[in-house]
This record gives sequence, structure tokens and C-alpha cells, in this order.
Amino acid sequence: MKIPVQNHFKFIKVFSIVSFLGLNLSAQEKVSEAERWILVDLYEKTNGSDWVHKWDMEIPVSDWYGIKVVESNVVEINLFRNNLVGQIPESLGQLEYLSVLNLAFNKLSGPIPLGITNLANLKTLKIEMNGLSGRIPRQIGKIENLVEFSAFNNFLSGSIPIGFGLIKNLKILNLSSNKLWEEIPNELGQLSKLEVLGLFENSLFGSVPRELGNLNLLKELVLSNNNLSGEIPVEFGQLANLKVLQIQNNKFDSFEGINAMDRQQFLVFDYDRPDQKSKVPNVHEEKSRLADTKFEDMDEE
Repeated sequence: MKIPVQNHFKFIKVFSIVSFLGLNLSAQEKVSEAERWILVDLYEKTNGSDWVHKWDMEIPVSDWYGIKVVESNVVEINLFRNNLVGQIPESLGQLEYLSVLNLAFNKLSGPIPLGITNLANLKTLKIEMNGLSGRIPRQIGKIENLVEFSAFNNFLSGSIPIGFGLIKNLKILNLSSNKLWEEIPNELGQLSKLEVLGLFENSLFGSVPRELGNLNLLKELVLSNNNLSGEIPVEFGQLANLKVLQIQNNKFDSFEGINAMDRQQFLVFDYDRPDQKSKVPNVHEEKSRLADTKFEDMDEE
């Protein structure tokens, strides 16, 4: 049967639209069954039925809240403040193309799964403001592309893994408000791109490594509320980009190392009790202050 010319073009147009939509749906649904299963595992093990933004398992994975898919691979999971309760499943370590994992400001507990260290493409790992416990995996250095590791306000214990020193692209390392102890590893001085180092409110002791003076790009150094002793390293004079230095509530014997620094550079300098002022040489009064360092519960996009 012949199709009239006028209707023929209509037929082609409708067929093209249907084909285009079909291709789009095909692309959306192309996430492998293995990756989809891993996400379902996360949903089930963190009480997904009570999430703020739940997942509709009937729609394509690329349309699930907080999930980004590129070329049929899951590359981002952003479930910030979404009422996740439970433990982070080990299976997440199988998402080999994952570059962003943001599970911050939830109610997660238990350990950081060892499988996370298999995510060689991971650049951002944010797990702050949860109830995570146990040790940070010593194999953390395997995540060699990591740029940000933020885990403040948890119950992580043990020592700071020396493996952090292997993550050459790391810019932000925030381990504040945990239960970490032992000495600050010298290996952190190898992080030449580090801009923020937060170790506030742990149980760290011993001397501050002189190697931290090698961190030329460092802008924030927060060491307050620990049991650190000895002296402030004179090598801190090399930290030309440092704007925030917080060292109060420790057991330092000497602040002479501060004298090697350009005191004009500070935006914030937090030191010990008022009776310690005389021990801190040549720091301008208007650029120093007593402060109780706290992390604010801030919204993220």
C-alpha cells in the first residue's frame, strides 16, 4: 500500500521523534546491572525508605537523586544530608569510575569500608558529620587521584595513616573532631599541593613535624585541642601562603618558631590562654584572637 506524500513526511517525522526518544531512553538505562545493583545495595543498607529524597527504582538510574552518569558509568554519588542510616556498604568499592562520593551530614555508623580504597578515580570523598568509627584504612594511599578527604566530626580512631603522604594531588585533608591519636606522621609533609590541613580536637601527641614546613601552598593549618608538645617548628617560616593558624589548647613548650613567620600574613591566629600572649612573639593584636574552633552545619548545593 502506498502512503500519500503528505502523510509520508508526517510518518517520517513521527518515526524520527520516536526513534530519538528511544535512543535517549536506551542511553539512560544503559548503566550496567552490576552498577545498578551496587546502588540498590547502598539504598537498602542505609534505610532508603526513610531517605529525604528516595529513589524510584522504576526510572532510569541516571534520574535517581544525587546520581550522575557519564557514558553509562556512575561517576558521582551526592547524598549530602539525606538521612542515610546504617553502614557504608563494601560494594561501593566496585564503582570503578566513581569520582565523587559525598555522604556527609547523615547518620552513618561503622567503619570506612576497605573497598573504598579501590576507587582509583575518586577525587572527592566527603563523609563528615556522621557517626563513623574504627580506623581509617591504612591502604588509603591507593586512592592516588584524591583531591579532598573530609571526615571531620566522626568517631574515627587510631593513627593517621602514613599512606596519605602518597596522595600527591590532595588539597584538603580534614580529620578534625575525631578520636585519632599518636603522632602526626612526617609523611604529610610530602603533600605539596595541600591547602587545608584540619586536625582539630583529637588526641594527637608528640611534636609537630618539621616537614609540614614544606607545604608551600598551605592556607589553613588547624592543630588546636590536642596534646601536642615541643616547639612550633622554625620551618613554619616557609609557609608563605598560610592565612589561618590555630594551635591553642595544646602543650607547646615554645612559640619561638612563630617568630620566623611573616606575622602580617595571618587572617586568623588562635593561640592559648591570655597568659600565653607573652610567649607568642611579635604577633599583632588585631590579627590574633582567642577562639573556640567549631565546624558549622552548612548547607551544600
